Amino acid sequence: MRKPIVIAVVLVAAAMLIKQKDMTWRQSLLKTLYPLIMLKGKLFGNKQDIKLNPGKVVPATSFYELQAVRNNGDTLHFSTLKGKKVLIVNTASDCGFTGQYEALEKLHRQYGNQLVILGFPANDFKEQEKQSDTAIAEFCTINYGVSFPLMQKSSVVNGPAQHAVYQWLSHATSNGWNNQPPVWNFSKYLVDEEGVLVAFYTQMVSPLDPAVTGQLK
Repeated sequence: MRKPIVIAVVLVAAAMLIKQKDMTWRQSLLKTLYPLIMLKGKLFGNKQDIKLNPGKVVPATSFYELQAVRNNGDTLHFSTLKGKKVLIVNTASDCGFTGQYEALEKLHRQYGNQLVILGFPANDFKEQEKQSDTAIAEFCTINYGVSFPLMQKSSVVNGPAQHAVYQWLSHATSNGWNNQPPVWNFSKYLVDEEGVLVAFYTQMVSPLDPAVTGQLK
């Protein structure tokens, strides 16, 4: 009888350590497991998770004609982003990769003078972002200290409801070369200072990976 009781006590204690004040049990567990989730890429490489535009194919439609509504209701006109690199990421609060919010914030603080990070919360993958825009902003600020811009929740996958920004990012007829839509939460697109889409990274590539930071130098 004692052994099951000891195991139960250990499990409860472990759960109490994992559970974080402003997160659900699932969110706390996923945050704890995030380093293990990313271990595969570190051990075996992630070249298959990266698409590049080495020839710098110029987009057919200007990136700077786009716009998006921020989660506070203000409209962000992409024409104001000229001269800076832009990293666009579809995000979610209940995903195994939600820990990338922390890495994105580090990237924002390190390269903020030359890089704009735009988070696009989306509920497209396994309904892992069910919260309202207000709740999403609170979650990101309290748990990950996010200070980079978040847009209103929208759809990022191919289809009638796809946000215009993601229509541009995932259709070569607009961006010039790439037809890859997000494959999961925290897929990333990097646009250079001239409005050229230069890279796509899946969720398996950390925002702090040299494949990303090397493009920022």
